[in-house]
Amino acid sequence: MECIKASGTEVCDQEFARRMREVSHADLNRCYHCYVCTASCPVAYAMDYYPHQMIRMAQLGIKQPLLSCSAIWLCAACGTCVARCPNEVDVLKVIDTLRETALQTGAKTKESAIVTMHKTFLSIIAALGRQHEASLILLLKIRTGEFLKDVPLGIKMFLRGKLGIIPRRIKSARDIKALFARSGRAAGRG
Repeated sequence: MECIKASGTEVCDQEFARRMREVSHADLNRCYHCYVCTASCPVAYAMDYYPHQMIRMAQLGIKQPLLSCSAIWLCAACGTCVARCPNEVDVLKVIDTLRETALQTGAKTKESAIVTMHKTFLSIIAALGRQHEASLILLLKIRTGEFLKDVPLGIKMFLRGKLGIIPRRIKSARDIKALFARSGRAAGRG
């Protein structure tokens, strides 16, 4: 099925639309495009697709532009869109589902630094059960190759005791690892 748009046609994948509804548990059909989510979004100005547009694209099954757009990675996950939606459409769950789908399918995006941060952040939580800032910084430096960027800030943070060298353990680290295993994300995979 093809959708008509101003610049031509776009493929509508009904299986993708069904999957978005099923995985996100969001009732996309409740959205009547009042644009409250977009008007409420603090980062909408930087997005290539606004929240209400992403919902419409998910409803129609417009897969490729959604999975490769910057908007899913620029979302601050603040929840304002969800809190203000008159029909209680969970835009945030849809965007999170789009992020995970983009990662699973290997979709390319202009926001590769954010994708690297996302993967690294989750891999540390999967491995340690909590976030450890020094590990996050070290892994990001290795993965991005930006070894000297932000060094003065890092030194200041270390001297003020904001960066612990040894990560603290938590009692429920096994439970966290089990959550990642059940979700299909292996501990440490980034």
